[in-house]
Amino acid sequence: MTREQLTKDDEGKRVLNTDGTPVGRIVDVEDGRGYVDPNPSILDTIKAKLGWGDPTAGAHPLDEGSIEKITDEAVYLRGTL
Repeated sequence: MTREQLTKDDEGKRVLNTDGTPVGRIVDVEDGRGYVDPNPSILDTIKAKLGWGDPTAGAHPLDEGSIEKITDEAVYLRGTL
């Protein structure tokens, strides 16, 4: 199953360019907008899943129009980040 709208359940997922290159992880989702950390540590990923800290510090906003599809494993972009 795929979709195009981000939810809190997507926090911690890998973000991949259109060519499959990993570009980071979703560290926060607020009002359907995701924030991508290009270099998250394991600790950052766990904090994102638990909702701890300020995950958007140092993260880049990801607009809904940039998303090709969202699967159970990853968020795929329409182009490159």
